[in-house]
Amino acid sequence: MPEIKGVFSQARRLDQVEGMAREAIALMLDVDPQSFDVDVQPDLPQEVTRARKARSALRKAEESAEKATVTAARALLAKGYTVRDAGALLGISPQRVSQLAPKKAAAGGSSSKIGKGRKAALKQEQQTAAA
Repeated sequence: MPEIKGVFSQARRLDQVEGMAREAIALMLDVDPQSFDVDVQPDLPQEVTRARKARSALRKAEESAEKATVTAARALLAKGYTVRDAGALLGISPQRVSQLAPKKAAAGGSSSKIGKGRKAALKQEQQTAAA
């Protein structure tokens, strides 16, 4: 609806604007307040648009990281790493590894017994990751 001359209203908060505008318009036109639509479009600084885009990109990156972590946790457990070692390599808790990986894979990888070769490989990977 185009601007209606002579209709003014105020609200303290953004969530009150629609109701106040609807009430003022309905009184001015003598119509039911629910008989028309109100579209509130605040004049926002560019920083708000940038922040919203950045937050959206962050959510997408978090989703991607979560999927990659699930895949990596399952791969580590399938290779025989323990839940604790998989967590250390991924930078997450062993409990989180258990949540991400299927029970079948976690059960197979939860043993604390690993061969000397696997221990040496794990130590090498941890040192490489720390560097």
